[in-house]
Amino acid sequence: MLSVSPTVPALFLIESFYRATKRMTSTSYMVLFSLLVRISGASCPQGCLCTSDILNCGSLGLDRFPNPLPSTTSVLDLSHNRLTWLAAGTFHGLPRLHALHMSHNRISLLSPGAFHNISSLRYLDLSSNKLQVVGKFHFQNLPDLEVLLLYNNRLSRVESNTLMGLGSLRKVYFSLNQITDFPFFSVRKHSHPNLVTLDLSSNRLFRLPMDDIVLLPVAVQKGLFLHNNSLECDCSLYRMFWHWEQKGYASVKDYKDDYKCLMYGEPQISINFLRSAYFFENCTVGKMISLISPKADKVVYEGEQVRLDCTGTLNGEDLSYSWIIPHQENISQLIQNGTLRLNQDGSLDILAAQSTDSGIYQCTAVDNTRMINESREVNLTVVAQRSSEEPFNTGYTTLLGCVVTLVLILMYLYLTPCCCGCCKPPPSSPAISTFGEDRCTLASIFAAPSTDRLKGKSQSDRHVVFLEPLVAGRNGHPKAAFVVEQPAIEWDTENFTIIRERNYSE
Repeated sequence: MLSVSPTVPALFLIESFYRATKRMTSTSYMVLFSLLVRISGASCPQGCLCTSDILNCGSLGLDRFPNPLPSTTSVLDLSHNRLTWLAAGTFHGLPRLHALHMSHNRISLLSPGAFHNISSLRYLDLSSNKLQVVGKFHFQNLPDLEVLLLYNNRLSRVESNTLMGLGSLRKVYFSLNQITDFPFFSVRKHSHPNLVTLDLSSNRLFRLPMDDIVLLPVAVQKGLFLHNNSLECDCSLYRMFWHWEQKGYASVKDYKDDYKCLMYGEPQISINFLRSAYFFENCTVGKMISLISPKADKVVYEGEQVRLDCTGTLNGEDLSYSWIIPHQENISQLIQNGTLRLNQDGSLDILAAQSTDSGIYQCTAVDNTRMINESREVNLTVVAQRSSEEPFNTGYTTLLGCVVTLVLILMYLYLTPCCCGCCKPPPSSPAISTFGEDRCTLASIFAAPSTDRLKGKSQSDRHVVFLEPLVAGRNGHPKAAFVVEQPAIEWDTENFTIIRERNYSE
């Protein structure tokens, strides 16, 4: 190893380095290159403080990112600098990064894919910057993100899909901005199961979508901060916050003096509505009722038109309806392009169902007069179209079986041998034949004789037949057993009558 004195001329140093490198082989070059890469990967940027996995470059007045950044960094602090934007791939080569502090900069633009290479990030602080709009493409590559700080920016709009895909999110802060509208419908239990804090305080919210807020998970309602907004005074607003205060929600109880609303009039006055109950004496606070109907299942084929009903027990005149569709798509846009149609009765039509339309659809009907809301869920399943070569359908097979059974029953009832005068009399015999005898004879025996015939026959020879009890035979048909008192029975084919009771005593 060369040890160069500071007094050695620069020309001699260059010549010595040239001679040394001239004698190096290609393998030596590779070793030297890999050594330089390792040194650069483990080096600490100038002015920054580095530990084993923490890189602190805060308050250095940086207007560009320090380079290089150690690949072992898990916590990166770039706060209190003069950074203005984040380009795509800014954090490339930091696979272990889980906490990023970038507050108090001048960031006004987030490029799509700015956080593409740090999917393990759990904490992101972009507070106190100059952001104006945030959307889905900004945070879509952060599935493990738990805490998002966007307070004290210049946000005026939060797009409906901003929080889409952030299933691990627990806390998000939008306070101290200029937000006038927020997509509450995009926050649901199935999409954000861990969310417990949603801070929208100190913004410019005027009207709140009550039908969306009442459907928020209870954990989100408890952590929904809406104080220091210029809210419009009305009964629905007062009822909701009154109920939350009675339940002891910290978001209302701890900031009770900061909840104000604007009363109508010239000029408009701001009142603390949670401490000025006399302004809302005509509001019925005890009727904040929520009804949830059972979930319905619906299966349709691709290409079919589907109608999802929003019917329930509410029948007031001042009803409003809202739908939450799967995948958190913009329902207004789908209605405009003709994919969906919302009817006056609240039902939703899917004009041509596709497999991508499968999922849970939730409808909410709100009676704005009585402040009663009712929810209904429909689990829609869209399956592939039926094959045209299918020979039989289960329904048709069942119907055919029923028809065949009915025909057989009718044949059994109406096509059996008739019991009429066309039947032939049995042959004369000293004994009655077996049960296979003509059924007309048995029917005549069991039939009750008429009175006129009894009288007419009383003067002639009388033959008596004693009947024993019926004995069950095959297939449920009765089988008669007879005892013959006379050696033979005389049959009169024209006027056949049997006298059975009259001469028992004779």
